[in-house]
Amino acid sequence: MELPLVVGVDGSEASLLAVDWPVDEAARSGFPLRLVYASLWERHEGALLPGSVERSSERVMVESILGSATERARRRNPDVRVTADVSAAEAVSALLDAGDNARALVTGCRGRGELKGLLLGSVSLAVAARAHCPVIVVRGDEAGLAGTHERIMLGAGEPGASEEAVRFAFDEAEARACILDVVRAWRRPGYETVDRPVPAGEPARRHEAQASALLDALLRDAAADHPRVRVRRATVEGSARKVLLDRSAAADLLIIGAGRRHDHYGFQLGRVAHTVLHHAACPVVVVPSGVPPSRSPAGERP
Repeated sequence: MELPLVVGVDGSEASLLAVDWPVDEAARSGFPLRLVYASLWERHEGALLPGSVERSSERVMVESILGSATERARRRNPDVRVTADVSAAEAVSALLDAGDNARALVTGCRGRGELKGLLLGSVSLAVAARAHCPVIVVRGDEAGLAGTHERIMLGAGEPGASEEAVRFAFDEAEARACILDVVRAWRRPGYETVDRPVPAGEPARRHEAQASALLDALLRDAAADHPRVRVRRATVEGSARKVLLDRSAAADLLIIGAGRRHDHYGFQLGRVAHTVLHHAACPVVVVPSGVPPSRSPAGERP
C-alpha cells in the first residue's frame, strides 16, 4: 500500500506554512499527501438537529480550513496527489492514529490557540514523543525551510536508538541528491554538563577515537546500501544539544533518533530531542526505533 505523508492542519498560520514543506517532499518522493483536521465536534453531530446553527458554523469552519490548506498545496505543486479529511478525535489522538498508516507525520511548530511566544506547540511535542512513525516538525529560518543549503544533518546517537534514523537520513539524502553531514558529539566522563572544552591529552584522544569508531560502525551498512550519497562524518567535542543547534543553521533538515523515556507523565522525549525541536534553525525529524525505511529497500519510489 502506498503510504502518504500526513500533515496536521488546524487553521493556524504555522500549520498553513507547514503545508509547503511536505508538498515539496511529496514531489521529490512521489508519495501522496493527506491533510488531517481533528474535530471532536464530529462525535456530536448525530445528537444535533440537521439545521442546527452550531453544526453549520463548525462545518463551515472545517471546510474552510481544509479547503485553504488543499488549495495552498495544489498551488505549490499541482502534480502532488492531495486528499483531506476530518478525524473525529482530539488532535494528538487523531494524528497518532493517522501515523499508523503514514510514511511520516508532519506538524507545524505552533498550533492555533497556543500561547504567544511558546516555542513548540503542545500537539507537536506530544506527537513527536508518542508516534510510531517519523515525525517532522516544520520550523526554522527562511534558508532552512527553503532547502537552500543542499545538505541535511544526522545527529548520531546511541546505536540502540539510531539505526532507523540512519536509514531515514540516507534515504532522504539520496532523494535530495545532497550532502549528508553525520555528527557525533562526545564528552569525556565527568565533563558531560560542562560547556568549556575538554583538556587535551591522551584521555581526550581516546574518547574521540571511540566516538569515531562508533560512528563508523553505525554508518557502515547504510553507506554500503547508498553508494551515491556523499557523506561527511564529524566527531565533535561538546554537548550534543549545543553541537546540533549550532550546525542546524547550515542544514535543510536535522534528523535524530527518538530518545524516549516513560514516567508518570507518560512518554517523554529525551533532552536532545526536546531541545532541537524547540530551537533548531531547520525542520527536525524524530525517528522512533522499529520504523521501516522511508522509501522502498530496492530504491524504487512509489
